[in-house]
Formats: sequence, C-alpha cells, structure tokens
Amino acid sequence: MWREAAGEAYADVEFGEPVGEAVVADAERRLGGTLPAALVSLLGESDGIVGHHGTDTVWPLEQIVEQNLAFRSDPDFARLYMPFDALLFFGDNGGGDQFAFVRTPERDDIFVWEHENDSRRWVARDLRDYLGRSLADGGDDWYR
Repeated sequence: MWREAAGEAYADVEFGEPVGEAVVADAERRLGGTLPAALVSLLGESDGIVGHHGTDTVWPLEQIVEQNLAFRSDPDFARLYMPFDALLFFGDNGGGDQFAFVRTPERDDIFVWEHENDSRRWVARDLRDYLGRSLADGGDDWYR
C-alpha cells in the first residue's frame, strides 16, 4: 500500500527494508510512547522513503528515534524553540524544515516545523496525503 502510494507520486522513489514488530516496540520504548499506526504500517513496508534529490521524505526508524530524542533533550533547543514534546518528527525537506505528527493530542495530520522562525503549521491531512504532496512536487518548499 505505502510503496504503491509513494511510487504513484514519484516513480524514482527509494525504499528501505521493512522493519519488524520487535524493532518498532523497542523504538516506542525508547521514545516513551506509541508511534502513529500509519507510520508503523509504512515502516513495515519500508524503513524510510527517499524522494527527490535524496531527500529523506520519511526517515529510517533509528533516525526517527535519534532525532526526536535529540530535539526533546538538547539544552540549546530548549532555549531557542518552543518545546518539541508534543511532536513526533519523521522526515525533512533537505533544507532544515521537518515534518511531524502531533502526539498530544494524537492526530493523523502532518505539520511542518520551520526552523527559521520556529513555526509549526498544518501541511497534510494524513501520512498518505503528505507522501502524495511531498513526492509529487519535487521541490523542498512544496508546503509553502
């Protein structure tokens, strides 16, 4: 399902190997909460999705864990930005902006965090919509 959706939006999309349930469970333990069902389903088909120009449209699971733990614990980020605890980052645009699910309250919508001004705004109704929009456009600012 996810490979087909991504491939329809961008024929040259690249996929990783699927992630097993034990790896997902370990990631959820490390992050202190469950991952969105759509993301778990996608990771079960591909550990990350690479789009135009090598952009990590969806990060591999280990990168999802590392980036979220770093964002939540970095003292410099705590001084510069609003808290990231409510977000679950899972991909980027290659230029510094990152895409996330909202964890609290849990939602299917996808938001972008723009690093230049610390804004967080809606960009897609769900993960499928995000893949279609981000992979079809080819630019790093498709959401503007």
